[in-house]
Amino acid sequence: MSRPDSFDLDKARVREAFARAASTYEEHAVLQREVQERMLGRLDWIRMQPEQVVDLGCGIGEALDHLSRRYRKARLCGVDFAPEMVARARRRGRWLRRPQVVCGDLEALPLAEQSFDLAVSSSALQWCASLDQAFMEVRRILRPGGLWMFTTFGPDTLRELRAAFAAVDGGAGTHVNAFMDMHDIGDALVRAGFADPVMDQEALTLTYPDLTGLIRDLRGVGVRNALSGRSPGLFGPRRLVAVAEAYARDFGVEGRLPATWEVVYGHAWVPDAPPPSRPAGRVIPVQAIR
Repeated sequence: MSRPDSFDLDKARVREAFARAASTYEEHAVLQREVQERMLGRLDWIRMQPEQVVDLGCGIGEALDHLSRRYRKARLCGVDFAPEMVARARRRGRWLRRPQVVCGDLEALPLAEQSFDLAVSSSALQWCASLDQAFMEVRRILRPGGLWMFTTFGPDTLRELRAAFAAVDGGAGTHVNAFMDMHDIGDALVRAGFADPVMDQEALTLTYPDLTGLIRDLRGVGVRNALSGRSPGLFGPRRLVAVAEAYARDFGVEGRLPATWEVVYGHAWVPDAPPPSRPAGRVIPVQAIR
């Protein structure tokens, strides 16, 4: 299911889901960790030694460990809008070199203009109600010549789960979040004033013994349906059994259920020109974050 740039997202529900998942995220984030590692590996192609680096949607801070090893002289910052995730991310690193982590929304970053040389984000942008607003904020906090690198998910993500629900309710309900097409994401980068955007995608598939295992992993990393017009709940037990049967019938392979994730990778640079516009709001200099 593709989505427009701006859509109705229940952010309170998203924050609540990630708060609950803070203690289970590491156990269930097999796919998210793989995507993050593949994204960070692409920094091997980039010749830069940033002084200030920020991870947007940092979760429990796993990427901050990688960035600390890669850029040993850089000052690291993380931003996440779930306080429970922030608390865990703040424990990363050594006592004398812990990252500065702040609680904030990617669409209204509490960071000063032109504070960073490199911004990264993995598996977080799909939780933004407006990708244009998020990209404008990232553009605002990056310095001229700065790099923005990210991953998110495309419309084919969880297509099997969506089809199984549709087979039961005839497509009348909304049970899986919407995702943006790669080309639309590239267009949003250009609108925000980024230069030389590069986009590509790949499909990764995990398999599960049953639907319960898939749902357990999704909930364990905080993935829940957060569309404001969503159907209430995941159905009752009987209808959920029907969804599991449809999933196995239409997609099962040798007793396993595949779950596809369309991973979208992107990066772009900040030109020397000023950003197209500057969103109003209170900002905090990175040096002031404690």
